[in-house]
Amino acid sequence: MIVCVCNAITETEVREAARSGATCPDKAYAYLGCEPHCGCCLVYAQELIDQERAKRPKLRMVSA
Repeated sequence: MIVCVCNAITETEVREAARSGATCPDKAYAYLGCEPHCGCCLVYAQELIDQERAKRPKLRMVSA
């Protein structure tokens, strides 16, 4: 599914960027080599990023 029509970015690409550490659409788009234009996609892109970040295992602090 296309998330960003201006840059032809797919849902898969946004999710990949999130798994690589992107925390917001600006960072995800930069990871993909572009930047947002009209902004219509930003809310949905953030939802996808949040979903991917929620799947990540939580890091636990280990005391010595």
